[in-house]
Amino acid sequence: MTTKSPPRNLLIILSDEHNPKVLGAAGHAEVQTPNLDRLAAGGTRFTNAVCASPICVPARAALATGRHVCETGYWDNVDAYDGRTASWHHVLRSAGHEVASIGKLHYRGWQGDDYGFSQSLLPMHIHGGRGEVKMLLRNPPAILGDGSGLLASAKAGTSDYNQYDQSIAQCAADWLAARGRASRPDKPWVLMVSLVAPHFPLTVPPEFFDRYRGKPLRMPKEYRYGINESAHPFARQYGRESGYNLHFKCEDDVRRALSGYYGLVSYLDHHVGFVLDALTKAGLRDQTRVMYLSDHGDNAGARGLWGKSTMYAESVGIPLILNGPEVAAGRIESAAVSHIDVYDSVLDCVGYSGNGGTASPRSQSLFDELDPQRITFSEYHTIGSRAAVFMVQDSRTKYVHYCDLPPELFDLEADPEETVNLASRADQGERLAAWEARLRTFCDLEATDRRAKQRQQELIVFYGGEDAIRNGAGIGGYTPAPAH
Repeated sequence: MTTKSPPRNLLIILSDEHNPKVLGAAGHAEVQTPNLDRLAAGGTRFTNAVCASPICVPARAALATGRHVCETGYWDNVDAYDGRTASWHHVLRSAGHEVASIGKLHYRGWQGDDYGFSQSLLPMHIHGGRGEVKMLLRNPPAILGDGSGLLASAKAGTSDYNQYDQSIAQCAADWLAARGRASRPDKPWVLMVSLVAPHFPLTVPPEFFDRYRGKPLRMPKEYRYGINESAHPFARQYGRESGYNLHFKCEDDVRRALSGYYGLVSYLDHHVGFVLDALTKAGLRDQTRVMYLSDHGDNAGARGLWGKSTMYAESVGIPLILNGPEVAAGRIESAAVSHIDVYDSVLDCVGYSGNGGTASPRSQSLFDELDPQRITFSEYHTIGSRAAVFMVQDSRTKYVHYCDLPPELFDLEADPEETVNLASRADQGERLAAWEARLRTFCDLEATDRRAKQRQQELIVFYGGEDAIRNGAGIGGYTPAPAH
């Protein structure tokens, strides 16, 4: 790989569960994100970016490896990244670059795992090295809880995640200050700062919650209380299993949850500004490019859904911004991109000249000229699904394939809010077939579904069997913040 501009340091700021539409730069009229907006105005914002899988652990494994979930087999929130598949961290460390992480990783966390970082500070991994094993049970699903905690958590206060984010941001500022005082290294460094916000619980300090509480916030699109019976069967199925929306009884409930989520987005933005100020104070801004992105989005009430796990733009979409030397300012890029492209982008940014070799052949540097007809791919194999869900899209069309349910097809030019499913229309048969054929160039859909289920069955046995798991072998879906 060759770079087209001088090698630079790279600061990656990664958030958790940031709906790409809940951003001032994306046109959101209510949320306040001045720091991210300035980052976008001074750089390039990608308007058609998606995650590799709309749930934390598989998405983060893909982000590390530059390979799709079906290529690596990190299927769900139990089967986490263990370092055995080479990451861009491994490649750059081997080439003599400093590669550091601060904050949430959500990798396996077992003793002896090597994730390729030169340094990993304040890491958060899956709970107990195994996560919530009940998520392995998909048909019939295990009961994970009644979902009431999401609404109950929507309040002014301070959660352990809020405190953890404060520690992450301060640790990042200290790290940058130390690099600013040191002599300039022979090779550019990469620092990944991984914050938890705006991931629920929807608790956030009053300064941020009260910006939105009591305001006439717009209700989410196509919102229905309880289960939205007009929604796609998968959305209804996920809504029942998550249980979140069953506890919303009035508009005040919805707006309180939105106040928590928007407050967390503003809280995230505050810490982004803090870290960027630290980069400037350290005298590193003109030597460093910045990448901001999230691991996945959040439905945030759209269609009566909360959390992630769907292939709608609110959930599968991610915000993605590049900024810094040689990055075009004020540019909007509409070509389809994904987590998979981060791998080549990182190597490109720091001037790595070797053979990166381990990323998906679909990976492409975001610093390259991108084909406007490019297609991206996402997949899902866990809670809420009985069988695999796959998605492909370009800048104009999205196709969602359910191995056990009817498909969805959206014209993103005529219907950017994805409210009209064209798949059931008689005149769309050829278009559906063409998009399914495009999807099948990424993987064998049925074989991939079987592989995921086979691996999940192996883990069910490993963790004591289905009966033991259903009877309480799980350890809870909430990952506690590490000591900090």
